Amino acid sequence: MIKSNGSLTNVKEKIKLLYGREVSVKVNLGRNKFANYMGKVTGIYPALFTVSPTEEFRGKTTYSYSEVLCGNVFLKERNL
Repeated sequence: MIKSNGSLTNVKEKIKLLYGREVSVKVNLGRNKFANYMGKVTGIYPALFTVSPTEEFRGKTTYSYSEVLCGNVFLKERNL
C-alpha cells in the first residue's frame, strides 16, 4: 500500500540537504524484495534526483521525489 508522509516540497528540501553526502539507499523492488546500497547524491533536478553508487549496484540510480514520498525509496545519511 502506498503511504504519504508529508508533501513533495518537504521531500525536495530534505534531498537538497543530502546533496554531495554519502547516503544509504533502500529501494522497494516489490513483492517484499528490497535492494540496499551506499551512494552519494550527485544530482538535484526539478522532477528527480540521482544517486551514484559507491559500490557495485546493478539497478536504477535515478529516482523521483514521489518515490520517496510514497515509501518506495528510503534515504538515510551515512554517519562516518
